Amino acid sequence: MKIAEAVSLKSGRKMIVEGTQPGVQLYTGNFLPGDVGKGSVKYAKQTAFCLETQHFPDSPNRPEFPSAVLKAGEKYEHLAKFTFSR
Repeated sequence: MKIAEAVSLKSGRKMIVEGTQPGVQLYTGNFLPGDVGKGSVKYAKQTAFCLETQHFPDSPNRPEFPSAVLKAGEKYEHLAKFTFSR
């Protein structure tokens, strides 16, 4: 199931996220400390983001959400696929 799509208007890069989880968490890099990474690139505030597939937050307390409870003996499997193109 397609969960999210992100496109860079500057470069034309596209990322499609597919998976078996019902939700996605977006991290925006608001608190990146300015560390220097690969190629001496500085990772400053909002220079990156992350999409993490997951169950919906607060789902144990929300009966209208899919259950996130894993009972003894049950098997947990999850698939996430990230496709990048230009």
